[in-house]
Amino acid sequence: MTDPKLSVEELLAKAKKPATDAMELHPFYKGKIQITLKACVRDFNDFAIWYTPGVAAPCRDIEKNPEKVFEHTNKANFVAVISDGTRVLGLGDIGPEAGLPVMEGKALLFKYLGGVDAFPIMLDTKDPDEIIRICKVLQPTFGGFNLEDLSQPKCFRILDTLRKECHIPVWHDDQQGTAAVTLAGLINAVKHVGKDLSSVKVAMIGAGAANIAISRVIIAGGITPGNITMCDTKGILHPDREDKEFLQKEYKEKWHMCEISNAEGKRGAAPEAMEGADVVLAVSKPGPGTVKPEWIERMADDAIVFSCANPVPEIWPWEAIDAGARIVATGRSDFPNQVNNSLGFPGIFRGTLDVMATTITDEMCIAAARELAKVAEDKGVRDDYLIPTMDEWEVFPREACAVGMKAIEQGVARLSLTRDELMAKSSAAIKKAREETELMMKEGFIAMP
Repeated sequence: MTDPKLSVEELLAKAKKPATDAMELHPFYKGKIQITLKACVRDFNDFAIWYTPGVAAPCRDIEKNPEKVFEHTNKANFVAVISDGTRVLGLGDIGPEAGLPVMEGKALLFKYLGGVDAFPIMLDTKDPDEIIRICKVLQPTFGGFNLEDLSQPKCFRILDTLRKECHIPVWHDDQQGTAAVTLAGLINAVKHVGKDLSSVKVAMIGAGAANIAISRVIIAGGITPGNITMCDTKGILHPDREDKEFLQKEYKEKWHMCEISNAEGKRGAAPEAMEGADVVLAVSKPGPGTVKPEWIERMADDAIVFSCANPVPEIWPWEAIDAGARIVATGRSDFPNQVNNSLGFPGIFRGTLDVMATTITDEMCIAAARELAKVAEDKGVRDDYLIPTMDEWEVFPREACAVGMKAIEQGVARLSLTRDELMAKSSAAIKKAREETELMMKEGFIAMP
């Protein structure tokens, strides 16, 4: 899992290096994305085609047949990454300007990993009704919305409302993306240690948008609801909580977990939830120290620990291993077993856009999760290799293909393609994005630091 030759001090220094590098490279580039041309400009006469007077012809065509917008424009490959900066990856409510580097990074990953043209839109409002209104009026430009870093409970209502009322796919990556990749890792981890998905006991530390969505998806994927014990800051969820009325009114999704989980009737907090558990899924307060080694010591044999807070996991991987965990995953790319939505959203959106799906269903997410797990299984699952890494480029077209086929099966796709056609389409888009980036670096259009 970790290099035995490195001391704890060296491991900590290694963990801090990405932040140090980020403070040098962000001002060097002054942003991570820009707009480049997609159409040729052979000479200035082409302006008459791309703009006036020629552009009037496709405008009239779209007016007569609105679906032609997908044919004449980039709408079919254009995604808005929308956030108000109220729940930014472990940093909390830091505001829309401070959240912009994250959304630019998201757009970079969309393009390089999925061939998707994404653009960050930071909103200077925290009002969920206003966010819903803004998203709905932005629909003509985009082929999909990626909601990001919205605080709960409003994130649930925003997603549910937009999924019902928009005619383009709407996705909240902190919910659906994290859930899909977590399920992929969980499928392989549980199988690898010789246990059964339907019988494992799962402790969930944190009851925010991510873990609530994870619970929904892993239950649909085979986990028994009663075998889940979930904790929030006030302790284990159960139907006799003192804040029952408040949860029923303000946090309906969390209250639902109170009703269907914790069949053993556990009381207490994280230590009690983790006692005897086969798996812990922590998506909560960044650590270290949020999850303690002595709690892991009281877990079942062959314990599986997903410590996925960002930017710092709830417990460092080497501490969890020393406490008896067999498998440890985090949300970071600089440790083995990265369980991070970056493995999900580029491929899932690629598949969604390739068939021009009208929504992204939980079943499409589960299809992506199973394909992610299968990619790793094909290569051989190990304690330190549960799911593929982002540099295994074939992950994303395979994921896209699985998602597109599920969308067609569910009747939410505007286009019907064969599996081979989908694989070829997604592979071509992703390969083109990577080769363009490599070419721009080679030719100096992207400066090397």
